Amino acid sequence: MTVLVGGRRLQLSNLDKVMYPATETTKGEVLNYYAKVAPFLLPHLADRPVTRIRWPHGTNGPSFFEKNLPKGAPSWLSTVEVPTSGSRSERGNDTIRYPVVQDTAALTYLVNLASLELHVPQWRFDADGHPCRPDRLVIDLDPGAPAGLHECAQLALLVRERLERIGLSTAPVTSGSKGMQLYAALPGEQDSDTIRDIAREVAQDLTRLRPELVVWKMSKSLRPGRVLLDWSQNVAAKTTITPYSLRGKDAPFVAAPRTWVEVERGAEKRDTLRQLDLDDVLARLVSDGDVFATTLSRHT
Repeated sequence: MTVLVGGRRLQLSNLDKVMYPATETTKGEVLNYYAKVAPFLLPHLADRPVTRIRWPHGTNGPSFFEKNLPKGAPSWLSTVEVPTSGSRSERGNDTIRYPVVQDTAALTYLVNLASLELHVPQWRFDADGHPCRPDRLVIDLDPGAPAGLHECAQLALLVRERLERIGLSTAPVTSGSKGMQLYAALPGEQDSDTIRDIAREVAQDLTRLRPELVVWKMSKSLRPGRVLLDWSQNVAAKTTITPYSLRGKDAPFVAAPRTWVEVERGAEKRDTLRQLDLDDVLARLVSDGDVFATTLSRHT
């Protein structure tokens, strides 16, 4: 099927293929979701290198990470070369050629390749293609069973309070998997190591304050019944699922921006906060618009 997206001609394939077996959500429906959410998603991708996780046969099949832009990509798709660190790239070179998704056509091209998940770092490129300092801080809340979103919400309120003390306003996202992410906009004045250290200090302080709830070390043996406060995604080489991206689960759950009212209710009463799917997110955008944009307006 040939479509025209933003003046670009794209060939879409296998639109009836089931990508999410639990809901029988097809590739065509996935493409439709990304087209509708594009105005809200693109600001979080713009000027950032995009790592994809692809499920060519749907989420009941194998997946793989992809950083380099695949051969045969359209010449109009923006790219940026990033030096590798510690290991050689997928093509055997010392750089990785990432796509930079600036418009709906580029987004559609990648999604047509079954790129269900889109991951980005916390920094952008400048107009000359040079990496900038991070323009946001992110903290990932990863619960260890039997802990869940209820415990994540309780911890999110503590993180919000700590970051407010240093002048940072936060915006919550339910991850579409098990937990949550919290974002705070930055003025871009500090390097990634400094931002990492700030996040780690918050994690250590809250572990001392609430050891029954929080763990800051990565050891899996420490996680059951607690929430890992993952500060490490602020490392320059790390990436995080972008807000509004789908996740590669049985059902089409989304990394969905939420309001603090929802998080507060989730912290107060168990089972009042849940992960949202693509239909939930589209309905919320129609009724409420982008609840995320105000808090992160400095970099979106």
